[in-house]
Amino acid sequence: MQLLAHPFSSYCQKVLVALYENATPFEFRLLEGADALRELEALWPMKRFPVLVDAGRTLFEATSIIEHLEVHHRGAVRLIPADADAALQVRMLDRFFDNYVSTPQQKVVFDAIRCEGDRDPYGVGEARAMLDNAYAWLDRHMAGRQWAAGDAFSLADCGAAPFLFYADWTHPIAAAFANVRAYRQRLLARPSFARAVDEARPYRAYFPLGAPDRD
Repeated sequence: MQLLAHPFSSYCQKVLVALYENATPFEFRLLEGADALRELEALWPMKRFPVLVDAGRTLFEATSIIEHLEVHHRGAVRLIPADADAALQVRMLDRFFDNYVSTPQQKVVFDAIRCEGDRDPYGVGEARAMLDNAYAWLDRHMAGRQWAAGDAFSLADCGAAPFLFYADWTHPIAAAFANVRAYRQRLLARPSFARAVDEARPYRAYFPLGAPDRD
């Protein structure tokens, strides 16, 4: 398998966590430079990453890649439960982290990259409000829980790890949300995500808002 990705990308980290959880063998193809980006575009014209190539099959979108790994390269750590109801809960929480943590976080970051005259302060305000609402809901949800869907690390946590990591850099998680802050720390301590964070350290200067001197 080949993974076309960049270590600093949150969605790439989501897939890397899944791969590292089960020590799944793969070749990492770093997406830097014109040649690498042309290769990406040839595989997926939307030019979004990560992209996984496995036995001639091209897969895009981080959640779908992890679903593919569960079907074709399943390891000891089951990231999607066999029980249908438990799997539904995991998938629902996966969408929560994608849509209500990552999406508004990226809205704030991408707005900072724009030229001054093209910025959208109203949209950024809405994104920050959504993050506050997401933190509040997640704080209640995580009360008494180890991982997002209960006691077992899952697909939902693969996304929560990088998304909460960068969200706290972008719109800090308030001290009042102690359950969310503690969950983020557990994710940082998970060996699979700790490895992804370490591999991304050389690229921290890429963060448009300025990477904090922590984590």
